[in-house]
Amino acid sequence: MISDFYPRNICARLFAIAVTVIPLSVFASMAAADIAAIKSAWPRTDFDKTTVDLTEIFSGGIPRDHIPAIDDPTIGTLADGANVYDPREPVITVKVKGKTRGYPLTILTWHEIVNDQLGGVPITVTYCPLCNSAVVFDRRVGDRVLDFGTTGNLRFSDLVMYDRQTESWWQQFTGMGIVGELAGTELTILPVRVEPFGVFAERNPDADILLRTPGFPRNYGVNPYDSYDSGEQPLFPGIPEPEGIAPLAYVVAVEDQAWSLELLREKKRIEAGDLVLTWEPGQLSVLDISYIKEGRDIGYVTVQRKQDGALVEVLHDMTFAFAFNAFRPEGKIHQ
Repeated sequence: MISDFYPRNICARLFAIAVTVIPLSVFASMAAADIAAIKSAWPRTDFDKTTVDLTEIFSGGIPRDHIPAIDDPTIGTLADGANVYDPREPVITVKVKGKTRGYPLTILTWHEIVNDQLGGVPITVTYCPLCNSAVVFDRRVGDRVLDFGTTGNLRFSDLVMYDRQTESWWQQFTGMGIVGELAGTELTILPVRVEPFGVFAERNPDADILLRTPGFPRNYGVNPYDSYDSGEQPLFPGIPEPEGIAPLAYVVAVEDQAWSLELLREKKRIEAGDLVLTWEPGQLSVLDISYIKEGRDIGYVTVQRKQDGALVEVLHDMTFAFAFNAFRPEGKIHQ
């Protein structure tokens, strides 16, 4: 988020200086000061209802909706997509009631949230670049249909969303309401894949695809978080560090278990109980160098479960080790 204003390498240097000279206790008081300012900016949010320590929430340096959610998505054919997207660019593949749609990360990096409908079901497609977390929700809660925006705040460097109906806050990584009227409510997470556009189009010839938002003043082919996934630390403080693995190492998370991408790349296929994880080359990182089409190939992963003689899709996320550790502190990373 800060990199909307400053190059990422400058942010990293500033943060490195800060953590060297400022004790963590001071960071805690800074967070408390942030919360006081945040409360005044969110008069409709009930801060008496919370499931987390509010001092864990930091401002990303921008106001609500400065990173604008897409509420009226532009949808095109695969042929339209082929005119825009490199076959190696990652897309989130979402299937609902026989309908399939792809959501390119080159768009979500700039918007983070898409409020959409697919197969007659209201869904919210999300991507947090700072955690590399792609999560899709059914946005129905009881008899309400929610739509989501960005608060401009982070917890453990992960996107904190809000719903426009109650202005409750939600943790993107978990789909849990954390502040406000709907604190403690869990959104239903849908199983999805992140895969290269070319693979998506070949597997799903009847699918359609999210296209770039007309008139939006950003360069969708550029990564605003230059060299982020080759850095040493996430951008924001107060995040517990994982043991024995770099904080920004990619891991594939399934519930409270995760496998390092390095291990998957070495083995190509891992079976763990009834789970089957596979890795294939051919997908670009959207968080490597500035020009995404010239970035490095990190490959892509499928996670399936053996069931009745077939393989079925499993909820999973290819994220960073620090994020898995922060939100699944009792979990295990295999490497």
